[in-house]
Formats: sequence, structure tokens, C-alpha cells
Amino acid sequence: MEPIIQVKNVNFEYSGHEGELTTALNNVSLDINKGEFVAIIGHNGSGKSTLAKHFNALLHPGSGDVIVKGMNTKDDDKVWDIRQVAGMVFQNPDNQMVATIVEEDVAFGPENLSIPSSEIRQRVDSALNVVGMSKFAKTAPHYLSGGQKQRVAIAGVIAMRPEIIILDEPTAMLDPSGRKEVMDTVHYLNKEEEITIIHITHYMIEAIKADRVIVMEEGKIVLDGPPREIFKQVTTLKEIGLDVPQIVELSFELNKEGFSIPGDPLSIEEMVNILCP
Repeated sequence: MEPIIQVKNVNFEYSGHEGELTTALNNVSLDINKGEFVAIIGHNGSGKSTLAKHFNALLHPGSGDVIVKGMNTKDDDKVWDIRQVAGMVFQNPDNQMVATIVEEDVAFGPENLSIPSSEIRQRVDSALNVVGMSKFAKTAPHYLSGGQKQRVAIAGVIAMRPEIIILDEPTAMLDPSGRKEVMDTVHYLNKEEEITIIHITHYMIEAIKADRVIVMEEGKIVLDGPPREIFKQVTTLKEIGLDVPQIVELSFELNKEGFSIPGDPLSIEEMVNILCP
């Protein structure tokens, strides 16, 4: 089956200080399959957010191609169709709120698709239910916590019925409770609603629960694989300035001291099961 997203030899530059060109993406190629949960990590300036914005045609390649469900993002006639397939959630939920009532905000996208009112009602109710925000339908967004606002933003994307949701550091401005709310919602959408998830994050603890982790550095993909395979490469990750999950760090240090920690544990639960079988 053809991947839902294909990135083929993509290069992208932007104008920096005094008009100097900076390479943000350097000959990037990858495929993302339908239903995958892909985490993309890398330090600031690695190109991860730039790549994410190519997935729904917010940016176009300087060279190369991005194909979303068979549609080339360079094709101006397909941009609207691409953005219905691939919805995007950004870092600051306040920047995505357009209405004074939660349910009106969620309805904004479907209304712009000229969907009949009866179906919009059904989509709004369904989307709010999926993200656990039904009881706040009549609430003004400014009464919500950061995590609740971000879940409303996700509901607004869900109401568009996308096959892919791209999340660009959606938990960066949230406290731990808000981060958990959002990540629980995102995993539900992936596992239960079968939506393809592309999650840009700098929280390693979020990346370990993905199906696949892509590591970017200086506009290139330097590692790509299952979380356990990626995070066992502690030295490589540290060399490019990335942290690793605390349990991975603990396991790495214990192994250096001569203790044998099998199985490359990623979580506290896995470490406990290894140490206390």
C-alpha cells in the first residue's frame, strides 16, 4: 500500500539575518504509512517544525516533492484538499481560537467547508466527545486551562475529519497535567480512531510511546526507527545535543558501571519489571 505521506529529496531554505539563506531541510526523504504514530525530535533549529509545515502545504519545497495521499503539495489546486486530509495543531492553543464559545470554535472549520448545519452539529458533538470536552461546549475558551484549550484545538481539527493530524509541539506551553491530557487524547485518536499522528516534540517521554521516532539534526534525518532502537543510541543522541528519557539514562549509567540491564527499558514500569521480575 502506498504511504499516506511521501517526502522525496526535499530541500528548503529561508532568509535569515541580513538576507542570508539558511538551509532548513537538506535532501530529506521519508515515507509515513497510514495509521502510524511518528514522533519527530531534534533540538531547536534542527528542521523538525519546518518539515511538519510541509506535510499540509503551509510550506512548499525549494526542490523535491511532498506527496500527501497522492497529491503533490506544489499543486495549488490541491492545497485545500491536502489540508482536509492533514490537519495541524500548533504550540499555542490561544492562537487557534477564533470564537467566543467552545462549540462555535470547533464548528469553524466545517463551516468553512460549507458542510450542512445538521452534519456540523453532529461533527462538533462527536469531536468534543472524543477529546473529553463535551461538558464545556457552551464555555468561553478563556475559562479553560491550557490543556483543555489544546484539546479544543484538536477537536476543531477532528471536526474536519482528517486522516492525518500533525502536532507541532502541542504540549510545549502546558504543565504536566495539561501535557498528559493532550497526549492521552492524541494516543486515543491514533489507536481508536486510526488517525495517522505526526508529533513534533522536545519531550523525550512523549516520543517513547510512538511507533517510530525520527531524529533530525541540521536539516537532515540522522536516525529513524522504533523508540527502543533509537534511544539505546545514547552516545549519538547526546553528541547532537539531545537528552534521553531518565530511565534510559539510568540504564546507560548502570551498564557503564558493570550492572547488566537487559531489554533497553524505556519506562519506570519496564525498569521495575526487569529489576523485580
